[in-house]
Amino acid sequence: MSSQWVKYAINEINADFQRSAETHLIRFTLPQFPGIWFYLKDESTHPTGSLKHRLARSLFLYGLCNGWIKPGTTIVEASSGSTAVSEAYFSRLLGLPFIAVMPASTARRKVEQITFYGGQCHFVNDPCAIYEESERLARDLNGHFMDQFTYAERATDWRGNNNIAESIFRQMASEPFPVPDTIVMSAGTGGTSATIGRYLRYQGHATHLLVVDPENSVFHDYWHTRDKALRNISGSRIEGIGRPRVEPSFIPDVIDEMLRVPDAASAAAMHYLAQILGRKPGASTGTNFWGAIQVAQRMRQQQREGAIVTLLCDSGERYLDTWYDPHWVENRVGNLTPWLEQMRS
Repeated sequence: MSSQWVKYAINEINADFQRSAETHLIRFTLPQFPGIWFYLKDESTHPTGSLKHRLARSLFLYGLCNGWIKPGTTIVEASSGSTAVSEAYFSRLLGLPFIAVMPASTARRKVEQITFYGGQCHFVNDPCAIYEESERLARDLNGHFMDQFTYAERATDWRGNNNIAESIFRQMASEPFPVPDTIVMSAGTGGTSATIGRYLRYQGHATHLLVVDPENSVFHDYWHTRDKALRNISGSRIEGIGRPRVEPSFIPDVIDEMLRVPDAASAAAMHYLAQILGRKPGASTGTNFWGAIQVAQRMRQQQREGAIVTLLCDSGERYLDTWYDPHWVENRVGNLTPWLEQMRS
């Protein structure tokens, strides 16, 4: 019975993948950067609205094939939001209970989406407590802790098999610069940056991998020091990226460069990009786009042309009462005008 159900579950996940069209690659230019092409891999078009749909799918397949997920298994995840939304979706698809352990500060819209897919939300005040609490719940319920922060870089085939890096290069094939000068990526689990960095080396591409890191995250410092004991009690304000501790899926040696991005810069870049696209991206996309602008400014100074690729991680509709609320932004990160002026120069 269990083996038949696992076969059914894997088929359901693969069928869901076949129903989902490849995410779009949006191209645009900016007048202040002649000869430089910007590309956004729009991960907001996944069924659950974010990049984490890919991760959740891979984690479920990994858990099923390892024998960790069986009929009726309660799925538990430590997540600040988007991964939990996507895992709640796949749990409902397979008829499994789902519990998301998340900081109490998680955006209300994400909580609503998790419950929409039938999941439960279990809140903790300390962002660092989500790991132990997830382990406890999974143990008490005889469930499975998905542990995205450990398994993200293991669950995805970085050599190919339609991972995000392979998809980017396939879509870039007919562009003016098929091999990007730089790919800019923020890190949450670190799994996507690990996949992209490994793929670039495996394929022999000269593309530079820049990982941007928000305030109150330890990844930037860890990349420089390799001190795995680093901790930050505050936690990132930008949901989905930045971590208060060094995560097992973050692989520093596949990254060429790291850049710390102030939260005000992320917010300004998010609003600037919304004007360019005519729709609202999320805050982590703002962090990515700030990094892309820094690369473009450097390329302009060096009189180089080329392509810069980054990710549109999720929609800004999830952050209407936070990052798109002027009073909230003013109180949390201050005046955005200097950062906007810097990008437009």
